[in-house]
Amino acid sequence: MAGRDRRTASKSAPVPQGTPAPGREPAPGGGVDQQLEAAILELLANRAATSTICPSEAARAVGGGTWRDLMEPARRAARRLVDAGEVQVTQGGSVVDPSTAKGPIRIRKAR
Repeated sequence: MAGRDRRTASKSAPVPQGTPAPGREPAPGGGVDQQLEAAILELLANRAATSTICPSEAARAVGGGTWRDLMEPARRAARRLVDAGEVQVTQGGSVVDPSTAKGPIRIRKAR
C-alpha cells in the first residue's frame, strides 16, 4: 500500500449515529438498520473520495464482537443507500447492482 496514507485523506464532518441523510426516510426497522447506514456514511466521509469500504467495516463499527451477525443487514443498508443515490456498490472495481451481487462487495461514495 505504498503511497497511500489514509491519515492524510480529506475528512468531512462525521454523520451523527442514527441520523438519516437529508431528504431520506429512516431505515425500516430503525435501530441497527439506521446505525449501519450511518456507519457506512461516516466511514466513507472519513476516507479519500476514491476509497471504498467493506460492509464488514460497518458491521464491526455497530456490532463489536457480534459483527458477523450484522453482515447481511450491512449489505441491506448499502442497498438502501444505493437506492437513495448516496453510494455505489462495486465488485472488481466495477459498479454492480447490489440486489443481484453475489460474493464480496465494496461500497464507495456515489460518483
